Amino acid sequence: MKKITILFCIASLFSVSAYSQILKPVTWSYAAKKTSATEATVYIKAVIDEGWHLYSQTVKDGGPVKTTFAFPASKTYTLVGKTIEPKPITKFESTFKMDVSYFQNSVVFQQKVKLNGKNVAVKGSVEFMVCNDKQCLPPETVEFSIPVK
Repeated sequence: MKKITILFCIASLFSVSAYSQILKPVTWSYAAKKTSATEATVYIKAVIDEGWHLYSQTVKDGGPVKTTFAFPASKTYTLVGKTIEPKPITKFESTFKMDVSYFQNSVVFQQKVKLNGKNVAVKGSVEFMVCNDKQCLPPETVEFSIPVK
């Protein structure tokens, strides 16, 4: 009887996990374009599912987790300035009791780099948080490597 109960519990766990859905409302894509022999611009695009918000890099403390890019030091490239973003939507969100800036549908972030070598790949990560009108997902970090050709 004990074996049947254990098998039933295991089978129940598998059936529940098969029906649970992992939410991934943001899809990231990457590209790079040389602007000269020694410079390039890296494009980091987020496509955001309908009804979800991806937060700006400029969210103030006390709000949602802002989008943050990290680029480790490299001998093959040097960052030129900060990662730029287009103008976000800014609205009061009662969840955070403050004005927050965010993007809907899609957004393209840009980072200029000075190339110090050939066969450069710009590596880094982006930490971000998304919310809809019912829930916020925990912050997530995605790593990337973008070849510059």
